[in-house]
Amino acid sequence: MQTTWQEAARRQCGVLSERRLRELRVTRAFVRNQVRAGRWVERTHSVYTTTTGPLSREQRLWVAVEHAGPEALLGGLTAAGVHGLRHWERDAVTVLVPAPLSFDPVDGVDFVRTRRDLAAMRHPRLDPRTARVEPAVLLFAAAERSERTALGAVTACIQQRLTTAELMLEWTRRLRPLRRAARLRALLADVAGGSQSLAEVDVVRMCRTWGIARPRRQVRRRDRSGRLRWTDCEWDLPDGRVLVLEIDGAFHLDVESWAEDIRRQRGLTTDRRVVVRCTAQEARFEQPDLVRDLFALGVPRAA
Repeated sequence: MQTTWQEAARRQCGVLSERRLRELRVTRAFVRNQVRAGRWVERTHSVYTTTTGPLSREQRLWVAVEHAGPEALLGGLTAAGVHGLRHWERDAVTVLVPAPLSFDPVDGVDFVRTRRDLAAMRHPRLDPRTARVEPAVLLFAAAERSERTALGAVTACIQQRLTTAELMLEWTRRLRPLRRAARLRALLADVAGGSQSLAEVDVVRMCRTWGIARPRRQVRRRDRSGRLRWTDCEWDLPDGRVLVLEIDGAFHLDVESWAEDIRRQRGLTTDRRVVVRCTAQEARFEQPDLVRDLFALGVPRAA
């Protein structure tokens, strides 16, 4: 049975391209009349919406992909957000497009041209068309000016259970040549070893640099209420106690996260377990002060 434009609009959040309308055998005269009557809105020269209000976030994604043609995919942090990545939102929508094609600019959309095989990157089930999280984020990491931001995005995808270090490593091979590939592989080796954030990777490297015993990472603990927790870094102290270091990233600064961190610290602290905290900024840029405090708390030196 032939799909109607109404059914297609429902599936695509009210967004229809000229190409899709032609496939549905909708005439240009019909479209023109809908626009003139104020029932539809022309959002770009080739994309319409059957709604007239401000675009929702999901409609913006559909408009961007439909404008760019049938091979285009959501990419970068936009794709990562569709997969569920939190705390890495960007206003602009990133769309991967075949390199030979050109497009009229669209406000709020970054078209990224690539000669890579977009069909091989496409997630089989997500709509609007979206790249798999691994190539989307790795290509973002390769193009991003700030190495810190690039590596942080890769680590965050693994930390938030959207993928694994092993899958990311496999995609670094599939995407060759890839800028920062050696740095990304080193990062993924550290993450595979137990680090769940870029700040934890910084702590591990700090320990190597300053001769501190390597911590256990992501240790499974039950707090006083019985809730399952994972601690960032732990050391066994000479007096038999355990020192836990919790590392606070930027997203810990909002009120709800800050309150949860306080409850978490209190619930994990016992007479044999000491919980202290540092910021990701300290772990990266203020290591001498952090190292001094860890030694003062009894953390042993590396063997």
